[in-house]
Amino acid sequence: MKNKIKTKKYILDIVCIFMVVIMFYSGYKIVLWFKDNNQNKELMNKIYEQVIIEENEESDEYNVDISELYKMNPDCVGWIKVEGTDIEYPIVKTTDNEFYLTHTFDKSYNKAGWIFVDYRNALDGTDENIVIYGHNRKDGSMFDSLKRVLTDEWFKDKGDMKIYLILGNELHEYRVFSAYTIEMEEYYLTTQFVDEKEFEKYIKEVKSRSIKNFQIDVNTKDKLLTLSTCADNNKYRVVVHAKKIN
Repeated sequence: MKNKIKTKKYILDIVCIFMVVIMFYSGYKIVLWFKDNNQNKELMNKIYEQVIIEENEESDEYNVDISELYKMNPDCVGWIKVEGTDIEYPIVKTTDNEFYLTHTFDKSYNKAGWIFVDYRNALDGTDENIVIYGHNRKDGSMFDSLKRVLTDEWFKDKGDMKIYLILGNELHEYRVFSAYTIEMEEYYLTTQFVDEKEFEKYIKEVKSRSIKNFQIDVNTKDKLLTLSTCADNNKYRVVVHAKKIN
């Protein structure tokens, strides 16, 4: 009987220790999460002090002078703004698709990461599909608000369907033609196509996946832009495709 009591007490002590460890670990992760978010917010404040944003809603004009950002980070290749969301960031590109998953614009380690272009894209006008990634952060930063494109409210405002992409000193305007969620795959992340037939097949596939009919014609002469982020459950990806219109 005494041995049984000792065994139960031993098990209870182990469980209590385990729960305490989990509690401290969870607290530690929460602190790091807030730290990463605050670090990026402070960095964005510094970035906005360095850029000049010119926007005129009446004339549909938008431009950003990001020349100072190249000095902050040579990996900076441009700027992106997605209408109807909170996405308005400088974008970066390096030699892989891993570094900026865990590093911020100033290249310091940060789980919030940054908005980055697929390393396979040349950004010299030859890309058939430019792919840009960003984390879905619970504080609303990075690509968190990209999921708004899946809502009826976003879809009803035709002005929301614009994406501005600045590469170097050139402004490119895109129109969204497809939006959906899907389990992680490589297909929608294709940047170049073997031939016109393969490109045409890709366009038909990603258009058919869209949860809304954007009524925008897309063909193999068009230049595409693809945005990708994690859905809230991390199992699926939120994907947006757009075509260049200027």
